[in-house]
Amino acid sequence: MSVAAASFAIFAASQVGTPGPANMALLATGARYGLRRALPFVAGVAFGKQLVIWPIGFGLMQLAETAPWVFQSLKWISAAYIIWLAWRVANLRLSTNIEAKAPGFAAGLIIHPLNPKAWAMITAGFTAFTEPGTPSLEATVTIALILLGVQLILHPIWTYGGERIARSLAGTPAERYLMWTLAALTVASVLFVLFAGGK
Repeated sequence: MSVAAASFAIFAASQVGTPGPANMALLATGARYGLRRALPFVAGVAFGKQLVIWPIGFGLMQLAETAPWVFQSLKWISAAYIIWLAWRVANLRLSTNIEAKAPGFAAGLIIHPLNPKAWAMITAGFTAFTEPGTPSLEATVTIALILLGVQLILHPIWTYGGERIARSLAGTPAERYLMWTLAALTVASVLFVLFAGGK
């Protein structure tokens, strides 16, 4: 096979399963609304990565070579957006009105296109796990399906983890520290990708 599918699946699981901006958003959303109410958001986050995979698979990396300033600008704009989300998470409280509306599919859809970790991971998929000369469609479909499958397994786990944490901490003094910790981890994951992990 022209794509090292098994190796990429292991890599994808290690990336999707570890802390990052998307998982911190899922954890915080699960903590505030619970897994069931957060499912549309979870689905949006999972399918949002497809909005990055397909353009990269069909030549967006060539643009990175001819106009690198475009990607540098997008990287910093994306980082600023994720840090803004972290600030919102820091100020959320878990003990809220049950009628509060959970974020939906569209809110989740934009998480990965604005996530530097997602761009770095997908770029690695096409450059490190795909043989030169592999047809774009074959490579893109393989990477897209593997990532989607891994996300559909791991994203709900992160969201449910947030729900379980909330059951223990909602309304306690530790609640504030939890939300600030989630926000700090989100910022740290972005800074890591910007200055270390994305190189």
